[in-house]
Amino acid sequence: MKELHIISFNYPYPPSYGGIIDVYYKIRALSDLGIKIHLHCFVDQIPLKVDTEVKEITEHVFFYKKKKNPFLYFSRIPFAASIRDSEALFKNLEKIKAPILFEGLQTTHIIRQLKDKEHQLYLRHHNNETEYYKGLSLSEKNIFKKIIYSIESLKYKGYQKKLLKKFETVFCLSEKEYNEVKAYSENAQLIHLFHGNQSVKQLDKRGKYFLFHGDLTTSDNKRALIETIDLFKTLPQYKLMVASDRASEDIKKRISAVENISLTPIQTTENLHQLLENAQANILISYQNSGTKVKLFNTLYNSRFVIINGNITDDPVLMNLCLFGSNMNEIRQQIISSAEKDYLNTEKRKEILEETHSDKAKAEEIIKIIFKN
Repeated sequence: MKELHIISFNYPYPPSYGGIIDVYYKIRALSDLGIKIHLHCFVDQIPLKVDTEVKEITEHVFFYKKKKNPFLYFSRIPFAASIRDSEALFKNLEKIKAPILFEGLQTTHIIRQLKDKEHQLYLRHHNNETEYYKGLSLSEKNIFKKIIYSIESLKYKGYQKKLLKKFETVFCLSEKEYNEVKAYSENAQLIHLFHGNQSVKQLDKRGKYFLFHGDLTTSDNKRALIETIDLFKTLPQYKLMVASDRASEDIKKRISAVENISLTPIQTTENLHQLLENAQANILISYQNSGTKVKLFNTLYNSRFVIINGNITDDPVLMNLCLFGSNMNEIRQQIISSAEKDYLNTEKRKEILEETHSDKAKAEEIIKIIFKN
């Protein structure tokens, strides 16, 4: 039986945001194809139990507490990587000889211990971390956080260039990251996001509202929502639903001050899918150019119109399935236009997405590369 270590930056359940969605559904797709997974997770607090949904797709699950030492901010290693270090992880990797897949550069601090050992090392490159933290710094209002993100961006600049060549393959999420890695290393491979969707939903021609959903603790999503709220102030004839479990008091006040905007919790995947199924159109905006956002797949598989700006995806196939606005004025026009249209693109989406973006096909490609079969 083929075995694989996967080192995750967090516990991948529930699969409720960005990178963790990719981790969870990748594990599920690999497990479905017969790969025995040894999962290693860095967490703030070790869970009391492993969820059934994770147990059934893994052979072992190991937990390691992230370090809480503030002096690690002064290390030359990026803070997100230096807090994810564990002697127990090294011992567990040594016990079971199998290839190792690192989920993101923040899980790679242990490589310095593995360099003289015989290990096959692979990386899932979730972000160009230099650009990611630079984007967070630009979006952040808190001056202290702005400085921290800026320093982290500079640290990653050298860290990722030095490390990326150490892997047998770097599995990139997007065309942009694939081209960046390929420019100075020959080990880049493009494997698009794992998203967990099986088939495109057949929906009625019309929905009831516009939907904005996301993790509102991130500065990029907060900025995008504030811009969207300001937009819907000028469009009182249309209803905007904001779906999030993590809205700050400031965001709640902004929403409650506008009559045609309301906030609703997500809580479960089923709730999110219901919100998507009832939406006429989805507003997806980002100010970070970091490849395809995972929530794009949820909207394309489970909802109607999807209105995006240029940072939501760099995949031309996916862009052609969306309504595009290069600025907020163009986004506004797409809102007005889509509000009056019947949604008739289900068959087109089915044909394209199920052929080019199925999780099973992506897992088969990873297995072929790691196990050389």
